[in-house]
Amino acid sequence: MVKTIKVTINGKALTANAGVRVAELLPRAPHPGPFAPLGAVISNRTDGLYYTINSSANVDTIDISRREGMDIYRRTASTILYAAIADAYPHARIVVGQSISNGYFFEVHDQIVDKEFIDRIGERMKEIVTADLPIEPEWTTVEEALEVFEKRNDSDMVKMLRQLRRAEIPLVSLGEYRGFAHGPFAWRTGLIDLFKLHIYEHGIVLDFPDDQGRLAPDVRPQPKLFSTYLETKRWNELIHTQNVAELNESCMGGAVADFVKVAEALHEKKIAAIADQIVASPETRLVLIAGPSGSGKTTFAKRLAIQLKIHGIEPVSISMDNYYIDRDLTPKHSDGSFNFECLEALDVTLFNEHMHKLMHGESVMIPAYSFPLGKRDSSRSRRMRLHKDQILVTEGIHGLNEALTPMISAENKFKIYVSALTQVCLDDHNRIFTTDTRLCRRIVRDRLFRGTRAAETIEGWASVRAGENRYIFPFQEDADVIFNSALPYEHALLKPYAERFLAEVPRNRPSFMEASRLVRFFSFFIPILEAEVPGTSILREFVGRSAFKYT
Repeated sequence: MVKTIKVTINGKALTANAGVRVAELLPRAPHPGPFAPLGAVISNRTDGLYYTINSSANVDTIDISRREGMDIYRRTASTILYAAIADAYPHARIVVGQSISNGYFFEVHDQIVDKEFIDRIGERMKEIVTADLPIEPEWTTVEEALEVFEKRNDSDMVKMLRQLRRAEIPLVSLGEYRGFAHGPFAWRTGLIDLFKLHIYEHGIVLDFPDDQGRLAPDVRPQPKLFSTYLETKRWNELIHTQNVAELNESCMGGAVADFVKVAEALHEKKIAAIADQIVASPETRLVLIAGPSGSGKTTFAKRLAIQLKIHGIEPVSISMDNYYIDRDLTPKHSDGSFNFECLEALDVTLFNEHMHKLMHGESVMIPAYSFPLGKRDSSRSRRMRLHKDQILVTEGIHGLNEALTPMISAENKFKIYVSALTQVCLDDHNRIFTTDTRLCRRIVRDRLFRGTRAAETIEGWASVRAGENRYIFPFQEDADVIFNSALPYEHALLKPYAERFLAEVPRNRPSFMEASRLVRFFSFFIPILEAEVPGTSILREFVGRSAFKYT
């Protein structure tokens, strides 16, 4: 007897036989909106439209207008690229890299990247899309998967599979290509009909549509960001850690203490080089530090101060928070909430006047903003004058935006962009999202020191990201220097904290789906002990016991 189940899909209650696929229900409950459905949220977790429903469930289909849908699109488009290369250039090895503009950069090994290569791969991708081939991950024993990847000489996957303590893993197949399914896919290749391939530097970029279904006409060059990516990649090659399997080998091999020391030393060397750049420009009187949430800007500023002191320069910190305008004048979002992230929330004129006077030897009365009062507290204002051996350092999200400091001459400013630009990959074909690294840092720090549980941090993350996309990322290339605060071992350090705090997220919270994804992500890492990490590390800002004090 066939079991009958009740399914509410896209708001419509249906009766169906157990074992029905989500895609089979769409003719009866169409996906809303102008874009094609790519996956579904099923009882608060994401899966593909190929998912078989065996019990009553609530289902909402998703498309590229949602982050989860965009993840599916990018994952599937990348897989089509891998399949095209496996078909056309089976000897070539392709490795996913940094996000560039609205796409991914890929390095291609053992193959010349030229117009012929791009054209041939592009045509093969279009053929795969036109064929509208089905895609559905299949659970395979680890032993069978090992045979597949050993025959292909995929050392990254072989190392990972030997470390996993699982009986089965999901594999995705498309033509001659096989890969680890780290998330859901579009159920047919015909749904991935919008993409563009470019030659970029020594590799290629696969460009994706935005959440409005639009492709940018060209890749926007990001030379400074890309240079930082290459520098970090060289660092990772130096310490033999380009993917999670290699990181785990270091964690298991007993050499983790030296591994951590080398990674931290590379950070210190870069910070020292930035200090040297500042000193080499004697006109510099104002250092502006900006970067997205969870980047470790505060610890970076403190470590930079030490390096500047070595040169006989005394950094003086100016908090941009003290230049907020009164609460009743603060701009608001469309929902009526205060917009503290926009430039208009700051008294830009007063900030410029004060910076200009300080740099010219005049004294000013620095304001003190009271967040509880929603206005400045005159009783806490302080008189300040800048001496010849001193330099102003300020940290804030608008630091790279020239509109913040229009009265300050360019030669008097040095702009630094700080972000955790993670370069360690899960494997050759699956990135670790830089935003995930910063979110995990925030989850740990908020829970340990700010009394905020993971559910609240995750649920507020979309708003944080929206502010970054508007006020920070457009100005990345305006920085004089970019500092990558990511450390190759950090997910191994964060794992015990993150897994514990993510486990606290209730199943009925909107954040449960994201929390579950992050728990799966951390399952690939072998943890390291906190004792291995020095007190001056950027990561101490998030896990505690830092050598620095934070107010």
